[in-house]
Amino acid sequence: MKFTKMHGCGNDYVYINLFEENIEDAPALSVKVSDRHFGIGSDGLITIGPSDVADFRMRIYNADGSEAEMCGNGIRCVAKYVYDHKLTDKTEISVESGAGIKYLTLFVENGKVAQVRVDMGEPILDPKEIPVIADGDRVVDQPISVGGREWRMTCVSMGNPHAVVFVEDVASFEIEKYGPDFERHSRFPKRTNTEFVQLISREEIAMRVWERGSNETWACGTGTCACVMACILNKYTDNRVLVHLRGGDLTIEYDPDTNHIFMTGPATEVFQGEWV
Repeated sequence: MKFTKMHGCGNDYVYINLFEENIEDAPALSVKVSDRHFGIGSDGLITIGPSDVADFRMRIYNADGSEAEMCGNGIRCVAKYVYDHKLTDKTEISVESGAGIKYLTLFVENGKVAQVRVDMGEPILDPKEIPVIADGDRVVDQPISVGGREWRMTCVSMGNPHAVVFVEDVASFEIEKYGPDFERHSRFPKRTNTEFVQLISREEIAMRVWERGSNETWACGTGTCACVMACILNKYTDNRVLVHLRGGDLTIEYDPDTNHIFMTGPATEVFQGEWV
C-alpha cells in the first residue's frame, strides 16, 4: 500500500489515496501506522476518495483508531495532495468531511500548493450539538472541576467538540497532567478536544491542544478556530487573530456577516512510501 506522509503546522497524518488503494480496516490500520516506534509515526490516518456531493471526500482516523469528524490541518493537506498529485487542476475545491462540505482556496507557488484557505463554516455553540452537558444556550466562561482544580471553559464545535481554557503561560502548562482528564470528563458525552490558550494581544494568541484520541498534537485547525471564537465570545480579541501553535502559525478570521470562520495556513508533504 502506497502512502504519503504530510503535516499542517506539525499536525501529521498518513494519507492514503483511495482512487488507487483499498483499505479493509481503516481504524486498525490507523493504530498501526500512527505508532511512532513501530509504525510510520503520525497523529492518525486520513483517506482521500471520491464523493457524490463534493470534489473529494476525506475521512479522519485518530491514532487510537477512533474516527474524527473534521481536521483543519488535515483538510489543507488533502487540498495540497489532490493538486500536487494532479487529481485536480482547480484552485477552488470542495471536500466532503464528517462535518459537512468544506470549501477551500489553494495558493500555488512554483506549481505546488503552499498555503490553503478553508471556509470552516459556522461555529456551533448549542451545548446539545457540541455536545457538552450544561445549562443555557451557550457555554461561555463556565466553571468546571478537572484534576482537583477549578477552571473556566468556553465550548465550541467546529464539527467536532472543543473546550477552550485560558491559562497564563502555555509553554510551561502541564498539558499531559490535565489533558486526559478534560478529554474524558463526564460532561463531554463524545469526549472533547481541549485547547489551552494564552492571550498575547487583541490580534495574537498562543495555544496548545490535547486532541481527542491522539494526546497532545503540535497543531489543531478546528481547535484553532474554536479558540478564536472563544476569544471573541469572551471579548478578548478582535475578529482576525494570528495563532501560534507548537508547529507553526495559523491565521483565523471570523466574518460576523456570514457567521463563518476562515482558516489560512501551510500544508507540507514530508515523504512518500510503501506499507508492507
